[in-house]
Amino acid sequence: MPDTMARRDTADTEDRDIVQRVLAGEVEAFAPLMERYQNYVLAIVNRHAPPDQVEELSQEVFIKAFQSLAGWRQAGHFRAWLSVIAVRTCYDYWRKHYRSREVPMSALSEAHREWLDRVLADASETSWQEMTRRREAREILDWALDQLSAADRMVLELVHLEGQSVKAAARQLGWTVANVKVRAFRARRKINKLLLQNRGQS
Repeated sequence: MPDTMARRDTADTEDRDIVQRVLAGEVEAFAPLMERYQNYVLAIVNRHAPPDQVEELSQEVFIKAFQSLAGWRQAGHFRAWLSVIAVRTCYDYWRKHYRSREVPMSALSEAHREWLDRVLADASETSWQEMTRRREAREILDWALDQLSAADRMVLELVHLEGQSVKAAARQLGWTVANVKVRAFRARRKINKLLLQNRGQS
């Protein structure tokens, strides 16, 4: 633990030094920051955006970070600040490009429907997090998420699927804690209702 904290402190110091150089006009100094956090940003975007959009959106995250460097409060961690930009970039993507895809439940396999029966019978947090770890579960979840609004989709992914605290999700999305609590509850209820209704039509 002490070694980890020491490395983190060193990285924070290096990040601040690099940002100061960039703000002073040494634009090419931003490259080491991109290299250091490239995989980190890719991982975040990959959780919230379509596979064919991950690379482009990740590049957009770094462009936004570069353009907003002057607004970074250097008392905080650059890594955390970058994660906020990454999440909001994904949210902006869904707001701009969201298209509801009406896919009948009859198009899902019998294995999908059997799994869905088990998930709906067990509303525990564990069962929701299990969705991201199984192929057929991911397919059903992607279908259901596509029926939600951009805001509902993001809060559901952050709070219920990634297991982030309401406070952390609020910080990343730029919402109030109360707003996240309400949206998280409504999104969870909405997606359960959606799955139940469509299961009945299959």
